[in-house]
Amino acid sequence: MKLGFLTVLYADRSLDAVLDRAVELGVDAIELGTGNYPGDAHCRPDELLADHARARELRRAVHERGLRISALSCHGNPLHPNREIADAHHAVWRRTLELAELLEVDVVNTFSGCPGDGPDARAPNWVTCPWPPDFAEVLAWQWDERAIPYWREEAERAGAHGVRGIGLEMHPGFLVYNPETLLRLRAAAGERVGANFDPSHLVWQGIDAIDAVRELGRAGAIFHAHAKDTFVDAVNVRRNGVLDTKPYDRVLDRAWTFRTVGYGHGEEFWRAFVSMLRLVGYDGVLSIEHEDALASVDEGIEKAVALLCGVLLREPAAEMWWT
Repeated sequence: MKLGFLTVLYADRSLDAVLDRAVELGVDAIELGTGNYPGDAHCRPDELLADHARARELRRAVHERGLRISALSCHGNPLHPNREIADAHHAVWRRTLELAELLEVDVVNTFSGCPGDGPDARAPNWVTCPWPPDFAEVLAWQWDERAIPYWREEAERAGAHGVRGIGLEMHPGFLVYNPETLLRLRAAAGERVGANFDPSHLVWQGIDAIDAVRELGRAGAIFHAHAKDTFVDAVNVRRNGVLDTKPYDRVLDRAWTFRTVGYGHGEEFWRAFVSMLRLVGYDGVLSIEHEDALASVDEGIEKAVALLCGVLLREPAAEMWWT
């Protein structure tokens, strides 16, 4: 298994600087954002598709440093009820598929999307309970009329561009947010639909991430994996439960908070996580993502690399020994 990181963590640096940083850290791969929520600081599909020489130069810059591109990521909401937003996110998705073919990248990561409550909705509606019956009706419409038809077509198109896997990140707020919903969409839209497995979004929901790896891995449904941690504050959970809409910077008040790898769960968890990924046949990249309000990007990624190198039974880069 290889180690990498999502380059949008360093959106303020040039691509060459980020690639050099990857070499310093001793990782094997990078995950490039191509627009929508991740942004496109280092990989702009419109520019690269219009100038194939620039695309070849990007590949060369990556490969000459001994790195690989693990995935292109364009997490968005192509099912958004606001047509302007949906169309914009869909366009980025389509251009990312074209770019994946050009760059010979076979995994594209995104979200499943979330529609509104019907054809005339203005905002997404994430249904979390079946009653009153309006909610069940909304959910059925979202799946049957919007999500399944969309992803059936897009899975076929992804295959036409040589994309082996659509890595859907299971994320609350979208229709696919846990193993059950991911497998539901996969059953309806085909085996190119799978997971960009990020444990951080599962653990705060009370899902056992290791069991989830076992279930999805046995189904052949894991195409990419993220390394991001979550700290669950038991005091606040006992008081208010796990659903929490307070801003992320109110760490003391929240039920859970995204943390650097090792600061939500110890090494034992990450050993079990990596081991289960291996047991189910995943031999891809573990891509570090940083959203820790208590640590800088450099602090977070260095701590994550140091811990995960130990878990993956490999030596960290010499520059990392001071951490």
